[in-house]
Amino acid sequence: MSGQIYSQRPDPTRTFFMITSTQNPKIKWVRLIQSQSRARREEQSFAVEGVRLVEEAAASGWPARLVLHTEDLSLRGRQAVERLAAAGAEVEMVSENVLRSASDTQNPQDILAVLEMQTLPLPPRPDFLFIPDQVRDPGNLGTMLRTAAAVGAHGVLLTPGSVDPYSPKVLRSAMGAHFRLPIHALSWEEIRSLVQAAGLQVYLAAAGEGQSCYASDFRAPLALIVGGEAYGASEQARLLTTTPVHIPMPGGMESLNAAIAAAILLFEVVRQRQETPS
Repeated sequence: MSGQIYSQRPDPTRTFFMITSTQNPKIKWVRLIQSQSRARREEQSFAVEGVRLVEEAAASGWPARLVLHTEDLSLRGRQAVERLAAAGAEVEMVSENVLRSASDTQNPQDILAVLEMQTLPLPPRPDFLFIPDQVRDPGNLGTMLRTAAAVGAHGVLLTPGSVDPYSPKVLRSAMGAHFRLPIHALSWEEIRSLVQAAGLQVYLAAAGEGQSCYASDFRAPLALIVGGEAYGASEQARLLTTTPVHIPMPGGMESLNAAIAAAILLFEVVRQRQETPS
């Protein structure tokens, strides 16, 4: 169903009536946004669930198109709804059964918001970029985005073949990183041009290759590439790489979960940059 029904902002002071049918056109539209990457791209919309993520969206001033909530919504949730409604979002009260129908989880948290898709801009001269390469597991990518936001990375560049960063599982795992972090899905040509224009050294996480991450100098402007767990780094990633690095594993394991490896390396960048020079 087309999102054109939301092209005109409603009066947020209007009286709300409860939607009780799972076949309501708006509920069908939300299900489509939740389930299909293509629909999200065409509608330029994505959905977040739960009070915390909706609060994050409201606090960041992120534009919302539709908010669904149950009658039992908490005070925190109602405050977030009021904030989004005041900014022009359409709000509908729904039955628990209807929210469950629209939700991507088995136990929805009384509130769901459909937000407009937008991309935060990269700084003019970024000196700390993170490049997850062909990460196809939603939980891994979401955790990587959350970690990149936590360390203050200037942006994330997603390579071709990566999972949709606006899929429900990625959004849940990222815990609001989308509202704080520039996330750009780019071609390799675009990534190469951006990295070269910024003068970044490119480090690639590669098990058993190059030098230890603890012996590497991450203080200079850099981009860090971490490949997906299933396939590792792509050939394009290796062509862009300046220096391969590895995480020492004295216990003898061959590899780490991709999200854990990314966290270790990203926080090593922060550690080195915060270290007081001798």
